[in-house]
Amino acid sequence: MARARNSETLKNRTSRLKLAVKRKPYKLLVAPGIFLCYRRCIGPGTWSVEAGWMKRFALADDHEDANNRSVMSFWQAQAHALKMVRGNDDDGDKPVTVAEAVDAYQTDLEVRGGSKHNAISVRNHLTPALSSKLVMLLTETELAGWRNGLVAKGLKLSSANRIGKSFKAALALAAKRDKRITNSAAWKVALKPLKPKGSKNPPRENYYLPDASILGIVRECYAAEGVDFGALIDVLAGTGTRESQALRLWPDDLRDGDSKAPLLMLWCSNKGRDRDPEQRATSITPKLARMLRARADARGPKRPLFDRRWDTSARFRTVLARLDLDQTLTPYVLRHSSIIRQIRSNTPTRLVAFHHDTSVAEIEKTYARFLNNATDDLTRKGLLADDDAAPKPRTRKRASGNVVSFRTLASV
Repeated sequence: MARARNSETLKNRTSRLKLAVKRKPYKLLVAPGIFLCYRRCIGPGTWSVEAGWMKRFALADDHEDANNRSVMSFWQAQAHALKMVRGNDDDGDKPVTVAEAVDAYQTDLEVRGGSKHNAISVRNHLTPALSSKLVMLLTETELAGWRNGLVAKGLKLSSANRIGKSFKAALALAAKRDKRITNSAAWKVALKPLKPKGSKNPPRENYYLPDASILGIVRECYAAEGVDFGALIDVLAGTGTRESQALRLWPDDLRDGDSKAPLLMLWCSNKGRDRDPEQRATSITPKLARMLRARADARGPKRPLFDRRWDTSARFRTVLARLDLDQTLTPYVLRHSSIIRQIRSNTPTRLVAFHHDTSVAEIEKTYARFLNNATDDLTRKGLLADDDAAPKPRTRKRASGNVVSFRTLASV
């Protein structure tokens, strides 16, 4: 074991309390590239470690006895500083870097059946300096600058937000596993999704497609891209579900005992904290049920209905080009169209949200203008009647001959 470094200035409280109070710490080289730092304060001093980065880890035993946790002696602090930089023999206590956090996030995604490309997209946009930095030393300023730099390089705002969301998940996982990481507020604020401001363009109408266009897309997918791709798009169009949910379907999720009213048991998304697995019955057409039953019989009970693929959007754009449709659309337009179709049919908003595994608040925020159009006829029934339709006020009739006023009776 290497010999600990001695310092007449820092080794005991008597010597340390003679030092001048100042902001800049006193440093001791304890190993190549590793410094133990002591900051003299008005109250108890603090121990920090510096190794290309600096991290404070304990109080010095200037006024109370050391406990080797929150309060440390010179020798305890020296050992802890080396441990923080180099870790134990199994390297379990070494502070995690950003690159290591992203690697751990990718492993976690693969174990849970998620898309590893969420981690890969983050890694592809990390700079060498940011990759090597410790997670516990990240600041709000540098994280916000990194994400804003993605937009400056030409990425769409939505893409930068998506990558930032994955990066935030990777850092949150690292903080969950290492309680020494206490700067989670940095990425919660810096990587919060940005919203465009000052746009004078009207909202896009073409993220809603009429039924005829959707049916044409489905037919073209079958004809030009094959049965597997066509079946996947057919499910997305017929149910309005997300692609990630469709990929989790198994043969026994099809409930077609009643051929006139078949159901498909769709797994809810994994959105939300500690959400338990849940399935919801979704109505589908008999035609879609027959296609899925034939597919389930062909693939067998031990295989999912669809294999995971990574080129769905690219192949979808190819189909849109053949049909002379907007090639900026993605398969998610099928979900938008399904929600808007039900809104226009005056389906209660709560049922629309439940059917599509989302919230009423999200429906009202995203599709407010379609809700206005769909509810116009209903709300008109409750409007205040205008003057022409209002009943006329009743007029007081003159007293007839056999009616005597009170004044006449009083004079009798």
